[in-house]
Amino acid sequence: MILKATIFDIQRNSYVDGPGIRTTVFFKGCNLRCAWCHNPESQSHKPQMLFYKNKCTGCGKCKEKCPNALEKCELCGKCTIYCLHDAREICGKEYTVDAVLREIVKDKNFYETSGGGVTFSGGECMLQIDFLTEILKACKGNGIHTAVDTAGHVPYEQFERIIPYTDLFLYDVKCFDSEKHKQYTGVGNELILENLKRLLVADKPVWVRIPIIPTVNDTVEEIQRIKGCVCSGGAPEKIELLPYHAMGEHKYAALGRVEPVFSVPEADEIGKLRDIFL
Repeated sequence: MILKATIFDIQRNSYVDGPGIRTTVFFKGCNLRCAWCHNPESQSHKPQMLFYKNKCTGCGKCKEKCPNALEKCELCGKCTIYCLHDAREICGKEYTVDAVLREIVKDKNFYETSGGGVTFSGGECMLQIDFLTEILKACKGNGIHTAVDTAGHVPYEQFERIIPYTDLFLYDVKCFDSEKHKQYTGVGNELILENLKRLLVADKPVWVRIPIIPTVNDTVEEIQRIKGCVCSGGAPEKIELLPYHAMGEHKYAALGRVEPVFSVPEADEIGKLRDIFL
């Protein structure tokens, strides 16, 4: 059987998902439901139809070409082909390891000159661990720097499978208090923090990433608690604060979902929080 994974985007020329110029491969499917998620289309592991109402001109071509007249979507894609304004989009496509690798190696020269590589993200890429392990092996075989971006809510045995082929882990830590973490993500954080400690002991490079969400974790006290917890089991190579942004909110409407209600934090407030790590 050919190994496949559901991917919803392969983004080139990224400067925010690890060192250098990178290609970021976004896996579909996540076992957290962060209230501030800026990629809601990543949460379901299945392909989905996104409808951007603001792009629609009402020409009716999509309904005319749809076998079910838009009454039922079977993701055949005919509506996306005949829409002249990209108002409809299928999110999620199955790829083989070889197909993903072909996309990654296209920019190998950029990785080598910039100190970059490939980052596997999501969703939660570790939910498709068999595929992730094989594509990591393939990248290492091609001399490409690899990074895994994870929320860490998986059995540690999955980390053990990929540690030999992963040069860097980008590891999300969202809240210190487990009950608050569960309130805003759907799961507690005990497994996440335990996995982080074990990963640091394994002496692999780790960048801890903390999303800063107003009213959730944007106080000095909360960030100090997170710092104490994160650094108690070893020293991450880097700690990044990622301020909440609203650039993904239009996707909620495209999925027929309610948009988040968080505000974008002020730059001076972010500055105060960054000072904690100086």
